[in-house]
Amino acid sequence: MKAALMYGAGDVRVEDAPIPTLQEPTDAIVRTVRACICGSDLHPYHSMPGSEHGIRMGHELIAVVEEVGTAVTTLTKGDFVVVPFAYADNTCAICQEGFQTACPHGGWYGTPDTPGLQAEYARVPQADGSAVVVPGVDPATASDELLASLLALSDVYLTGYHAAFMADIQPGQTVTVIGDGAVGLSAVLAAKQMGAERIILMGRHVSRTDLGREFGATDVVAERGAEGVAKVMALTGGEGSHVVLEAVGHMPAYEQAYGIVRPGGIISRVGVPQYEEAPIGFGSLFGKNARLAGGPAPVRAYLEQAIRDVLDGTINPGKVFDRTVGLDGVPAGYAAMDAREALKVMVDPALR
Repeated sequence: MKAALMYGAGDVRVEDAPIPTLQEPTDAIVRTVRACICGSDLHPYHSMPGSEHGIRMGHELIAVVEEVGTAVTTLTKGDFVVVPFAYADNTCAICQEGFQTACPHGGWYGTPDTPGLQAEYARVPQADGSAVVVPGVDPATASDELLASLLALSDVYLTGYHAAFMADIQPGQTVTVIGDGAVGLSAVLAAKQMGAERIILMGRHVSRTDLGREFGATDVVAERGAEGVAKVMALTGGEGSHVVLEAVGHMPAYEQAYGIVRPGGIISRVGVPQYEEAPIGFGSLFGKNARLAGGPAPVRAYLEQAIRDVLDGTINPGKVFDRTVGLDGVPAGYAAMDAREALKVMVDPALR
């Protein structure tokens, strides 16, 4: 089969790889219907040291079940499933409390033990707890729009939703979203679904902020840094935003977040932090009685309801995909996202 591997910064290759096999009785083997490239994949694309041995990439997937281990009870061959970006047993105390990305029996794709999902086939560990069946949908006849929205549930939309959920958005609040990438736009959509009255999107790419407006943004602030903070403060009458959803992961975005959060407000971060230390003192959080929330999204906690919302047309998060490639086009897909020529790239293994 074909699979995408990263050998170092900017070096993505598509190579032949063995079709995966069951390693544990809790595994499933799935055939990819759609995969994609994530903004977080760009972090190693910028900084990964060169190596003679590539790392299989990708962590977002919708697929058809081909084979299940003897301990798998909820999946059967032929099921169409959404596969979250982290696997988990979904039965332990941590999972039952809604934090499947911290499951002690779970883990991440894109490691030597659990190869990434930008491939024609994949192994899903802890399959009962991870993959969720999409009822009543045949991927062979489903529309591209529906498949895109279901794929968005494997990570990007539910990461944006997690930011909003952890911020406990209430109807009538003002919410500011920092970042006009796919996660930031998903956070706009989620904030709208939760009843935010005013949604300020901080982004400067017009094609993206236009989609943000379609998803529910009421204002767009293109300025960054101190100028951006001043603009948001002016829009909010000097009071700041009840909720700030930070979907970038870099220090300037965090600095903007604490600059605009309202006293007593919440900053919820889902952009993977590219820093280890961040200010929490009087001039940032403490003086405002502001709270800090967020983290890796436990997609599995939200997945059943999100699938229903997509199937009944309540949400259409797949609009964040603006380019589709076959597996051979994955290296070009990385380059396009890195150059901001594409917002989010879908991978269709059937394309040649």
